[in-house]
Amino acid sequence: QVQLVESGGGLVQAGGSLRLSCAASGRTFSFYGMGWFRQAPGKEREFVAAVRWSDGSAYYADSVKGRFTLSRDNAKNTVYLQMNVVRPEDTAVYYCAAPVYNNLIADRRGYSYWGQGTQVTVSS
Repeated sequence: QVQLVESGGGLVQAGGSLRLSCAASGRTFSFYGMGWFRQAPGKEREFVAAVRWSDGSAYYADSVKGRFTLSRDNAKNTVYLQMNVVRPEDTAVYYCAAPVYNNLIADRRGYSYWGQGTQVTVSS
């Protein structure tokens, strides 16, 4: 089993910054990286960013490229999503997830383990 716990969400003004954390425990060797997704009210869950363990490759949705950055603390089994220059349209519940298919790391179909989510609200 894999457990993922997100933290760091909250209310932030447009143009500000926020850092989300995802702590993983359990069978962390069983997945290929870590991803972040988000879901706004009335919308489908969408890909935000992901990192592949094998080569450290990072992938970002076009909507967050240049503003969001992934990083990792191996000792803590934690992945961070640094969110800069946030916009009201970034408002959503953010989920971290663990992929079980290496070739679907930017696709929610590749993910089998999900955290409970953390709310991010950006005020204008």
